[in-house]
Order: sequence, then C-alpha cells, then structure tokens
Amino acid sequence: MKICSICQKISGSGEDHLDCIQKRRVELEDVDFKSQIAEKLELSKNSQDLGVEVKAILEHLSREKDSDD
Repeated sequence: MKICSICQKISGSGEDHLDCIQKRRVELEDVDFKSQIAEKLELSKNSQDLGVEVKAILEHLSREKDSDD
C-alpha cells in the first residue's frame, strides 16, 4: 500500500488513484482551455461583433478560478 500523491489517502494498488489522476488531468486541461479561449476566438479583433451574453460568458471562463477548495 502507498499514499496517493494527489489526495494523500491510502491507495491499495500501490499507485495514485485513477480517479485522482483523471481529476488532475481534467483540471489542467480546463486551465489550458481557459487561457487559450480568447486567442482561439480572436476576441481582441472582433469583440464588437459578439453579443453581450457571449462576452459575459467568455469573460467568466477566462477569469482565474477562485480557490474555494
């Protein structure tokens, strides 16, 4: 048995828990997506063409995630 390096709980398999590994992968992908979304949509060039609702959603997605965990 080993301690999972992600959640710090006992792992019966001797490795990190699969769900912990997947959660970390998804969180890292989410951060990458949020940082690249403005560039992908070229907001700096076409910001006047977007509706108010779309602008609000994109601004929300591009903000840093608060550490509520």
